[in-house]
Amino acid sequence: MTYTLPPLNALRAFEAAARHLSFKLAAHELHVTPAAVGQQVKALEARLGVQLFERLHKQLILTAAGQAYLPGVSDGFRRLAEATSQLKPAGAVLLQLGVHASFDLRRLDLAAFRSAHAEIGLRVLQPAGLHELVEGKVDLLIARGLGHHPGYRCDRVNEGSGPGDWLIAPEGTADCPEIVSFRAWLRAVAAENPRANRPRLVGGIGS
Repeated sequence: MTYTLPPLNALRAFEAAARHLSFKLAAHELHVTPAAVGQQVKALEARLGVQLFERLHKQLILTAAGQAYLPGVSDGFRRLAEATSQLKPAGAVLLQLGVHASFDLRRLDLAAFRSAHAEIGLRVLQPAGLHELVEGKVDLLIARGLGHHPGYRCDRVNEGSGPGDWLIAPEGTADCPEIVSFRAWLRAVAAENPRANRPRLVGGIGS
């Protein structure tokens, strides 16, 4: 069976905006900008040929079509989340890695990490931010521009003087074997491919 679906990112933007009745709050949940949420919703409306929201002054209201669409979309995401949560990555220890929305996962070559560390079951959540790390939804986080945060060990992923990407772990678990293995693997990848477009751990804070 072939499923005819709109882009999932557009559906996520609609579902979050409809729950919050706010592009701003939806953007915070999805770790993108309110403008990006608005653009995704607009693209979804154009694709469906149906207006889903009434955009009033400082207020967002679901149209009748939006109200009818929301329960099915929310239930679909709930079922996907439940099915995903039942999957267990191979490995004796589960490591949950959060990654910010704009980071290109191809830079990490996660297949190579999984192959080299069969004992670690690696699961990735993207987008993710400090909120997910604080709440324990992820064990380790690649975040943008969070190099100084009390209570966390922060290692810069790439060189440069700008905000940069940082590998962040709570100080209490920063030396757990699975986190140490991931940190060491990033260093090894950088050493083997110094000129490749790969992450480089170049310094730490809080260690």
